[in-house]
Amino acid sequence: MARATSQLYDVVPIQPSVVICSCSHPSMVRNHPDSCSPLAIPGASSSHCPSMEGSGSEARAVGASASSQVSDLRTQPAVQTPQPRKKKPEDFRFGKILGEGSFSTVVLAREQVTGKEYAIKILEKRHIMKENKAQYVKRERDLMSNLDHPFFVKLYFTFQDDEKLYFGLSYAKNGELLKYIRKIGSFDETCTRFYSAEIVCALEYLHNKGIIHRDLKPENILLSEEMHIQITDFGTAKQLSSDSKQARANSFVGTAQYVSPELLTEKSACKSSDLWALGCIIYQLVAGLPPFRAGNEYLIFQKIIKLEYEFPEKFFPKAKDLVKQLLSLDPSKRIGCEEIGGYDPLKQHPFFDTISWSDLHLQTPPKLTPYLPAMSEDDEDCYGNYDDLLSQFSNMQVAQSSSSHSLSPHESTPPQRSSSNIEQYIHDLDNNSFELDLQFTEEEKQLLLDKQTTGNPWHQFVENNLILKMGPVDKRKGLFARRRQLLLTEGPHLYYVDPVNKVLKGEIPWSLELRPEAKNFKTFFVHTPNRTYYLMDPSGNADRWCKKIQEVWRKIYQRHQNPGL
Repeated sequence: MARATSQLYDVVPIQPSVVICSCSHPSMVRNHPDSCSPLAIPGASSSHCPSMEGSGSEARAVGASASSQVSDLRTQPAVQTPQPRKKKPEDFRFGKILGEGSFSTVVLAREQVTGKEYAIKILEKRHIMKENKAQYVKRERDLMSNLDHPFFVKLYFTFQDDEKLYFGLSYAKNGELLKYIRKIGSFDETCTRFYSAEIVCALEYLHNKGIIHRDLKPENILLSEEMHIQITDFGTAKQLSSDSKQARANSFVGTAQYVSPELLTEKSACKSSDLWALGCIIYQLVAGLPPFRAGNEYLIFQKIIKLEYEFPEKFFPKAKDLVKQLLSLDPSKRIGCEEIGGYDPLKQHPFFDTISWSDLHLQTPPKLTPYLPAMSEDDEDCYGNYDDLLSQFSNMQVAQSSSSHSLSPHESTPPQRSSSNIEQYIHDLDNNSFELDLQFTEEEKQLLLDKQTTGNPWHQFVENNLILKMGPVDKRKGLFARRRQLLLTEGPHLYYVDPVNKVLKGEIPWSLELRPEAKNFKTFFVHTPNRTYYLMDPSGNADRWCKKIQEVWRKIYQRHQNPGL
């Protein structure tokens, strides 16, 4: 175990020659409770920190170097605490890269003395000066030093060497929220409500401090070890001036799908701009995709200005009403904005009826569960966890099948052929659907491949692999479904093609962990380590797809399960 840990922290040595940039996307950082608790040290304003060596939170965090010393210091408040030694790169063992942005790289690091893990954001001074980003770096440091809330990453310390600046941030072990949206497609109503409520709490805190984030999106919402949110990336955030009653920030920043219309039309952002982004995120949690989508940024911006979006079928009604009230072209009419009562009306929206706001950060987050409404062709609604789907499937009056079970080499072998006539094993080759028996010799395989090369229009997409089964399916991403031609081939491969434009759209990755699962006659899943693919066969042969995928899996992987075979 010690060797594995050592390898983890030796994989990315930090060398002076490495070009690491300045500020923008500190991915994978988290705020976790630890022994690095604050000491009574002066604040971290720029006047206390002109050389970027140690913001106030650096001094607060360094006290964790020895727990007994922390205890002694706390029992003597009247005695002036000596300034701790500045941290240096040599104090850490640097490990894997957690994230990279336009001007920064975030690296996992373990402090040598304490053994504590941090996400250290590294910025190269030369690049900061070349790109004239010094003010942004200073602003990010000052803003983060001023944040003390469980739903934001924490800046524990800063230090520098001759070439680089280092921000010691809390480490978010569960990564970006976007990763989970992509993996499960869309969240069920309980999960959507909980995580939306945490974002609302975070924005209320931020806006009360006069700060606007300006780049709120699922990539910048991380998840702690306990699966609570941790908002990060304050490289484009703005502190509004209280003296001038400043309400807007006049610079163009943000990410296209989440940019508010006032930023496009008036070139300025306000607190309500973050509420617009909240509406986009809630929509994406339910639907699986953001509301404004197009082939390029210009077309996305045009849709935003025209408020051109639509809700997919079976979008939660209360969530739909909330999103509509957040995605208002007029920032002064968005629910949650100061002009119409602030955050109280937002928190009192019916979508949040069951939320206990006072202790949200202490609650156990709900298990991430996909929202699986039936396709419009299906008769029944199906909500819930994948763990329940096997029982739902087994209750149906269908032929016995092992497709909804975990794959195993001990399961029944594929049916044997009863004839050597090769033509009998291809059904309707000229159509879009057929299935091929796997019991063929190398000579027969070559004959099949020759016939496929000359007679199958889908051959161009399969890299000269023999197609074992193909047919049209509806591939779902969140609540959106697109018709695709699914091609199961030797290799093995599962390609999917846009049948209208004749474009290869992607491939479901094969591995030992791949598992097909039938939900009902039409719908089936293909589970992979990083994503579950949600597919529907309009002809009602979901079970046959699962059987064939399972058969190919056994042929390829059973030796991994039983090396002695």
